[in-house]
Amino acid sequence: MIVTILLFILSLAMITKGADWFIESAVVISKKSGIPKIIIGATIVSFATTAPEFAVSATAAYIGHVEMTVGNAVGSALCNTGIALGAIITIKAIPLDLHSFTRKSGFMFISALALVGMTLDGVLSSFEGMLLLVIFVAFLYYNYRLQRAIFDEDEELVERSSPLEMKKEIAVFILGALTVVAGSRILVNSGITIAEWLGVPEMLIALTLVALGTSLPEIITAVSATIKGHQDISLGNILGANTMDIAMILGISSQITPLTILPQSVKYDFPAMLLIMGLLIIFGITKRRLERWEGATILVVYLLYIAGLFVLYL
Repeated sequence: MIVTILLFILSLAMITKGADWFIESAVVISKKSGIPKIIIGATIVSFATTAPEFAVSATAAYIGHVEMTVGNAVGSALCNTGIALGAIITIKAIPLDLHSFTRKSGFMFISALALVGMTLDGVLSSFEGMLLLVIFVAFLYYNYRLQRAIFDEDEELVERSSPLEMKKEIAVFILGALTVVAGSRILVNSGITIAEWLGVPEMLIALTLVALGTSLPEIITAVSATIKGHQDISLGNILGANTMDIAMILGISSQITPLTILPQSVKYDFPAMLLIMGLLIIFGITKRRLERWEGATILVVYLLYIAGLFVLYL
């Protein structure tokens, strides 16, 4: 059991570090290859920030542990909103760009509503997953248009490098991707073993320990940005990550295998997700800023949700 716990901790370190290598090398490769910043911001960076969640959920779906797939994706969205956003807003109030906030939070909430509506029958089918992917594609297109509004279309031309000149960056990119995938496989296997050893449902482990582990990059980034006075950036990134957790990750995972949805998710996890996301949106649009007490409220609601998990489903 000690070995399993050590492997669990090691897998978290592998996923976090692998994601760092992945995103850093991806950005460098993109710049050296002459890809415009609007494409980098709208696609590569967004994908990289959710690489841990995607790798874990897809791996779990592939080996037949769909409870881990659903629990990790939904749990990560809850963790991102409840802990990361709740904490940074509690530390310092965030003024909002209402136009950007309503659209990004809108994509997030539509994804969540679509998931809930399509899984009332207890399964997310391949076709229903495709509908989630349509929402994800629309989200990517919005990001692309948003980036074009920020950056000029005619960016300064850069000297393009050949693949041989980028061999170091390509090697780091591949190493980062492989590290995330390997760490995800270890995380899933050790998480399942820990759940069996403790006699805890697999879904509960996925919603808590695994979700927290895969959300560490977002949490660390959010806290770091807040300390530097850029918590508004973290807000946008986390709203986007939540959309991808639900629409992209569950959409793609359902193409690997249909995802069985437990009654617990329908009755407890999904309503909690909608409640926490709804609170965030209501708080944001009423005053055009997120106050510290509102962040504390979101954080407390999330902690109550976690407590309820152990009381009701342990």
